[in-house]
Amino acid sequence: MDSDVTSERDPSPADHQADPEERSRSAVLGDALALWWADWRGTLLAALACCAVLLLVGHFVVEPFQVPSSSMENTLKVGDRVLVDRLAYHFGGTPERGDVIVFDGKDSFTTSSGTDYVKRVIGVGGDHIRCCDTQGRILVNGKAIDEPYLYPGDVPSRTPFDIIVPPGRLWVMGDHRDDSADSRAHLGDPGGGTVPVDEVIGRAEWIAWPVGRWTRLRRPAAFADVPAPPAGGHG
Repeated sequence: MDSDVTSERDPSPADHQADPEERSRSAVLGDALALWWADWRGTLLAALACCAVLLLVGHFVVEPFQVPSSSMENTLKVGDRVLVDRLAYHFGGTPERGDVIVFDGKDSFTTSSGTDYVKRVIGVGGDHIRCCDTQGRILVNGKAIDEPYLYPGDVPSRTPFDIIVPPGRLWVMGDHRDDSADSRAHLGDPGGGTVPVDEVIGRAEWIAWPVGRWTRLRRPAAFADVPAPPAGGHG
């Protein structure tokens, strides 16, 4: 005998509408979260974009460099952080006399790789540089250079030298001449103490730290009147 059997079970919460008051609280919380995300989403995205830009700039455009020694005093002091423009000599630009540069000394100043130096460019390819005239000044292509950036008490050089800078290379010196192992210290090395332009990392543009020393590193006027290298590289 067939009969209709009605299943008996406890009603589940899904069988009833949620409490209106409970639904109201959920809706308010959801709306609040949506509003918070709407307010902060742009800020968070902008912050992430800024971080990405800073990483790219730091790697490809401007690189911080900590001064490791006293060889550039008083222009740069030990521990100064300088900002180095990595693009200064790209797109046709080349180092100029008076520039403060950071370069890799591999195969010119040291036999190990990864050793960076900061020095001032005194001569470029083709320049005839010698020390010194009767007043103790360095001559570049026959022009005596007055160097106001030298460390107080230092003379332009206590080591005599006379060199013609090979093409594509640089003669560099520290501003603290009595405490700088620069091109003069490598006269007997391959390249005669000069540095390949290809090993230049960039030009030091700003002292960024400490805050009290924040300043722009400008090319001094001392080199403005230096004539072009003489024909044949002699003078």
